[in-house]
Amino acid sequence: MSDQVISIIALVLIFALATFSAVHLGVLAIVAAFIVGSTVANESSDDIFSGFPGDLFVVLVGVTLLFGIAKSNGTVDWLVNAAVKAVRGRIALIPWVMFLVTAVLTAVGAVTPAAVGIVAPIGLGFAVAYGISPVLMGLFIANGASAGGFSPIGVFGSITNNVVERNDLPGSPATLFTASFLFNVGLCVIIFLLFGGRQLLGRIAAGGGKDADDGATAPASLRLDLPRALTLLGLLSLVAGALFFDLDVGLMALTISVVLTLVAPKSAKGAVDKCAWSTVLLVCGIVTYVSQMERLGTIDWLGERVASIDAPLLGALLICLIGAVVSAFASTTGMLGALIPLAVPFLLTGQVGAVGLITALAISASIVDASPFSTSGALVTANTPPDQRDLVFRRLMAWGLGIAVVGPLVTWCLFVVPGSL
Repeated sequence: MSDQVISIIALVLIFALATFSAVHLGVLAIVAAFIVGSTVANESSDDIFSGFPGDLFVVLVGVTLLFGIAKSNGTVDWLVNAAVKAVRGRIALIPWVMFLVTAVLTAVGAVTPAAVGIVAPIGLGFAVAYGISPVLMGLFIANGASAGGFSPIGVFGSITNNVVERNDLPGSPATLFTASFLFNVGLCVIIFLLFGGRQLLGRIAAGGGKDADDGATAPASLRLDLPRALTLLGLLSLVAGALFFDLDVGLMALTISVVLTLVAPKSAKGAVDKCAWSTVLLVCGIVTYVSQMERLGTIDWLGERVASIDAPLLGALLICLIGAVVSAFASTTGMLGALIPLAVPFLLTGQVGAVGLITALAISASIVDASPFSTSGALVTANTPPDQRDLVFRRLMAWGLGIAVVGPLVTWCLFVVPGSL
């Protein structure tokens, strides 16, 4: 049995054990990396730890710490009131506002973790305040990041278009961006209907008072005191650093958190306890194991098996499926750079349209980012109130796995099968 097959079997086993036992999935993944690395791959401890996502760890801890401070000192509540006033209290519009804000951030160059890390805590604050499903809000934010990410200057768009150009394939940046944006808008309409959006229609929240329909209490109006003003300045600095100076989001968030704690220690008290440590362990454990699979060549091995298929349309569908499933647990950025070259043999035959397949693959690999094992989903889960975190995790996991199967089928039917792109 090959190393690649063993690593796939081990991945299935750790999910089964986590489902039917009380063992933490993140711990299981790290143990699996240790066992497979030591017995099959002949890896040292340094090799195994090389797959630990230190950057993702810092992003998750830094962002949740910063917004823990923002929650403790009342900044999040202040923003909730400001946003509701901006939409004149129409609660049903708040998720769409969060979708558009996140899309704009990624469209102008913010990396997905930066955009979601900035918007998710605020959006989920709105959800808590006004009785919006945190699953609905989280999916809107994650899909907003995907919707904007394929703009010609967005990170996803830049990577995809560069890979297409390097492989001398025909491309259409405008088609890629437009298709991705509209697909995510359509997906959010479905999410709105599935996760309680219809119950929000017609509800008007009185800023700082009671919900006009059900009496839910909104946060009282708050004065913008010095700690809150400094926190807002810190959040704006986080946005500016990510968009214009390409600074690491996690490191910036930690730095801003330290400054705020030094300036206003009372308002930051207890913020460290608000870091979602269980979620951090879960995501980092899974990514550590997936990184080992990449070192063993499991991802490349799967791609080669697909590339050997003689039926181009079937091969195109399988590539989209692989991109979606793997991206749900790993880096979408990495998948875009790795899987497009695997499609080249199909594209050279002329039996599959290059623009159509690339568009289908790009959308398939990005719409699963709401999975709690991907960065966007992890940030959403980490910023969910503790009493709802397990529920949101399970719903996002079910959604991510479902969309990893349904998404590629739909994009394949829309963009590949017609053969017009």
